[in-house]
Amino acid sequence: MTDSLRQLLHSISPADPALREPGQARLDNLTKPKGSLGRLEELALKMYMARGGEAPAADPARIFTVAGDHGVAREGVSAFPQEVTRQMVLNFLNGGAGINVLARTVGAELYVVNAGVAGPLFDQHPDLIQYKLGDGTNNFTQGPAMDETTCERALLFGAQLADQARADGIRTLLTGDMGIANTTPSTALYCAHLGLKPQDITGPGTGLGSEGVARKIDAIQRALAVNTDAVSSRDPLRVLAALGGFELAVLAGLILGGAANRQMILVDGFISTAAYVSAWKFCPHVADYAVLSHSSAEPGYAAAVRGLGGDPLLDLGFRLGEGTGAAVALFLLRSAADIFNTMATFDEAGVAEGD
Repeated sequence: MTDSLRQLLHSISPADPALREPGQARLDNLTKPKGSLGRLEELALKMYMARGGEAPAADPARIFTVAGDHGVAREGVSAFPQEVTRQMVLNFLNGGAGINVLARTVGAELYVVNAGVAGPLFDQHPDLIQYKLGDGTNNFTQGPAMDETTCERALLFGAQLADQARADGIRTLLTGDMGIANTTPSTALYCAHLGLKPQDITGPGTGLGSEGVARKIDAIQRALAVNTDAVSSRDPLRVLAALGGFELAVLAGLILGGAANRQMILVDGFISTAAYVSAWKFCPHVADYAVLSHSSAEPGYAAAVRGLGGDPLLDLGFRLGEGTGAAVALFLLRSAADIFNTMATFDEAGVAEGD
């Protein structure tokens, strides 16, 4: 681990627990029965504490949909060919994908990041950030997906994205992904970090049948076996380099950087949560700034969330990725902030308090 990564990790401070009491007192003094706004109150308190006691704020918000290819795609673990990653990046840049629609709906900026899509660099585009780490990762059934130096570069670049967003006034970061076969490394990361078994949590991803799921389980088992030294080390850098993807590493770095900056981080579904698990293993304090936006319909997500002790906000049957669940959940962060900041107290409204 380089000094730059150590410095990033050391710069992440936990939210001050002393802020819980005044934040809760504010919520309890609003014109409603205590706790009657449920998860919105929990979110508001989390945002208040994350911002060091300043008024909660969700906006401006920026979505990063990070794309990368995976060598394990050659093992037949996806229902779609690898070239779909590239085609979907072009679809993002043309404004035609689900995340484009929802980004417009919620009024959030959207940037697409090429972290390692196979093929030549894309033509320049105002919404495209190019930091290509390779033509996809190595096939991790035969060895590490990437070397540790490359993994560190990806992590630090993700943190730089968070820093630039902070400089631009962005208060909430939303994570998204694109990469054919990326549920396979994500499942491997859950297994390595949370002690889960591939046969228990591996799902169909883009729509595999039973034979395809069996191939996927076998590929993950072989990857865990061939990378057993990295997995056994419990070193988050070694594990991420061995089993991750370029987009997963960039997203993990984005989450670490956002936590260091005290930005709120809305984590999308199955793939983004795997990146979050990696960031959490580097520094558990990221949990004070991150919110799991929704429960992915991908089998195994529930077990992974239990291992994290997390509680996603929404359960809408989403399994698209791209940042779509995080985009929808942004409405809830805005609602929580507005309740905390603008709802009248009992004294202000001249309403009698209950016993």
